[in-house]
Amino acid sequence: MLKAALIGLGDISAIHLPAIKANPNVELTAVCDLDKGARDIVPEARFYTDYQEMLESEALNVVHICLPHYLHNPVTKACVEKGIHVFLEKPLGLNTKEALELVELEQKHPDIKICVCFQNRYNESFEMLQEIVESGEYGRIVGIKGLVAWYRPKSYYDAKPWRGQMKYAGGGVMINQALHTIDLMQLLGGKIESIRGNVDQLLDYGIEVEDTASARMQFESGATGLFFATNANAVNSSVELQVILENGKFTIKDSILTRVNEDGKKEELVEDAKVPGTKFYYGASHKKLIHLFHQCIEEDTDNYVHAREAAVAIQMIDVIRKSSETRQSIQMEG
Repeated sequence: MLKAALIGLGDISAIHLPAIKANPNVELTAVCDLDKGARDIVPEARFYTDYQEMLESEALNVVHICLPHYLHNPVTKACVEKGIHVFLEKPLGLNTKEALELVELEQKHPDIKICVCFQNRYNESFEMLQEIVESGEYGRIVGIKGLVAWYRPKSYYDAKPWRGQMKYAGGGVMINQALHTIDLMQLLGGKIESIRGNVDQLLDYGIEVEDTASARMQFESGATGLFFATNANAVNSSVELQVILENGKFTIKDSILTRVNEDGKKEELVEDAKVPGTKFYYGASHKKLIHLFHQCIEEDTDNYVHAREAAVAIQMIDVIRKSSETRQSIQMEG
């Protein structure tokens, strides 16, 4: 049986904890949070306020890291250097430099697994869309569109000030709300040649990070990508991911994959599973990826989202930001 621990009992931990507990082959032995008042959230597990003390005291197989962005890099390093597998909430790091440090750490410790929580790769709608694209049945990709139009009030940043500060968050809407969409676009489109991007603030919140971003991507295949994300919408609208192929158009919206058929009508192909009582944008695939990763640890397989894969989305964000600063297209490296 795997012995698991979780560090950070904030909002997202409420998705991780039930998934961990639902696996009969995993025992949640310890949790850690600076807030002593969080002790009662998981009364059956030993409680720590110092993660380093927890790592020293417990014999752990896997640690789930659900911390603010600036802690992802140092806490992941601490776990891996102790020989403990890591399930890391996104993002991989604050920037490309931090992301590549964890890629290097992954390479240096091939027996220790780091899985980054890009759970939307495992949504039923995206899995089917990826199969359709890879099959070549409808021809090559012509274009990809990713739209994220959400709402975050000023109180969102006031409640947790780190979210609005670059040195703690690494950015705003791109790294926090739209990272999954950026990841899925590159996963479908393949290697990116260059990006022309723009970041801005449409809201007068007095924060450092961007609340709005847009970009045009040029893929090496010849396809183009259009990305737009904002936290300045009136509500949290459904994310939209659209792929235009030579002989077909497919769209994921409201967690449903549709195809425009020969008559010009939308045909529903598959709908994502849902978890009642959770935020719609969390989806239901956290549990799917968490169980898959635990299985990979038990069976010593590597069918999960590696640090090297998750680094691409962070590189894209940095390129969009640099392009906005220079007002030029920027080549993607690596």
